[in-house]
Formats: sequence, C-alpha cells, structure tokens
Amino acid sequence: MRLGRIASPDGVAFVSIDESDGTATAKEIAEHPFGTPTFTGRSWPLADVRLLAPILASKVICIGKNYAAHVAEMGSATPESPVIFLKPNTSIVGPEVPIVRPPSSERVDFEGELAVVIGRPCKDVKAADAAGVILGYTVANDVTARDQQKIDGQWTRAKGYDTFCPLGPWIETSFDPSDAVITTELDGEVRQRSRTSLMLHDVGAVVEWISRVMTLLPGDVILTGTPEGVGPMVAGQRVSVTVEGIGTLSNPVVDKP
Repeated sequence: MRLGRIASPDGVAFVSIDESDGTATAKEIAEHPFGTPTFTGRSWPLADVRLLAPILASKVICIGKNYAAHVAEMGSATPESPVIFLKPNTSIVGPEVPIVRPPSSERVDFEGELAVVIGRPCKDVKAADAAGVILGYTVANDVTARDQQKIDGQWTRAKGYDTFCPLGPWIETSFDPSDAVITTELDGEVRQRSRTSLMLHDVGAVVEWISRVMTLLPGDVILTGTPEGVGPMVAGQRVSVTVEGIGTLSNPVVDKP
C-alpha cells in the first residue's frame, strides 16, 4: 500500500494512493494509517491535491556514518556500531516545500537517504523482528549546515533548522530495503548514486540498536544514513532524491530573507 498525507479543498487527510485504474487517486483514511486502515469513502484525483510530508513524526532518529564511502569522504573512522543523533520534528517538510538556507551558514549540504517509518510502539526489538514494527519506507533529505557541524563538534544545530528534513512523497508499505538504488540529483545532475545494500548497518540492525536506547512510537522516522557524494546547495537550485521502488522527493532551495 502507498500511504500519503494531502491537503485538499476539504482539509488535511491521510490517504491511500491507488493507481489500479491507471489514474492516481487519493482515498481518504479515517483517523490514521496505522494497523488496518479504514476508509471514509471520500477520494480525490492525486493531481488535484497537494502532497504533504507523509507523516508527522514525534521524533526523527538518524544514523550517521552508515556508508563506508561517505565515511571516507568525510575523513572519519568507520564506526563499529551505529551512530545515532536526532533531528527535531519541526525540521520536517514535504515535497516541493523550499529548503531554507539560514544566513548564519555558508554551506548547506544535501544528504539523500532511505527513511523508515515505525508502525507501532516497540522497545528492545531484535533485528530479525524489525519488519513487524515498521509501517513502511519513504525518502528523506538530511539537510546539514556543514560549516556549523564542524564548528560545533556535534550535530544538533547543523541538522536542526526548520525545513532541514524533507520527507516524501509517500510511504511505501511493500518495499524491500535490502538492495535499492538511491540517487540524489542537483538541478538534474546526479551527485549521489549508491545502493542500500552498501549500508554498514542494515535496517534490522538499526532498529535493534535504536530500540535498545529508546521506545519507538507509531510515526517515528529513522533516517538510515547517506552515501557518498554529499555537497552544497545554493538558492535557486533544486535537489531531488530518488529511492528505487518508492519515488522521488524534490525540493527547491532558497535563502532566508
């Protein structure tokens, strides 16, 4: 199932996106998409609504240094265990919402990633059981003020600005994360291209590691790390992240007035 969140003339709603008849239709879900969704009977052509970030997470947990080639390009040591950090949920935006570069940063980078959306409350999940707590997968851009990351020595400010966590375009519940192509384009030019099979710590290992530390809640989002090729964006450019089997998340870049 493909789950999304939309703004329509009737308001904001969770939807299931159905393309079975050749035309994409957004079918309204009653209340929330967790468990077995029920439907209200209302629907809209997808072309007539605006896609929002597919989930409003209570927290966004991120994995750093999860692709060896990215670790190398950053001049870091390869970690034996997953490195975790948090982005505030206020950094989340949806497709086509501008990424706003703060005036306090001279370099803001894109980082294309596969994101995991948790489907039920869980704690101390074993890697082999991780699929049972996952609602689905979406596409993310872990936007980073690279200069501030280096200055601060930790990552909260650099990764925490409003608009620094684009998510979308929807959540794919039938997705195999083991070996999908992930690509980031800047103004149509490929800057990152890798495969999820090259993660140092796969999705199961990541869910196990994080859930040992903190309880995960429905709608929590895990960003699984970025491959090599990260780089700066400037106002007027457009960054697009594609995960094979899910879709493309695209956002323009602007400077804060």
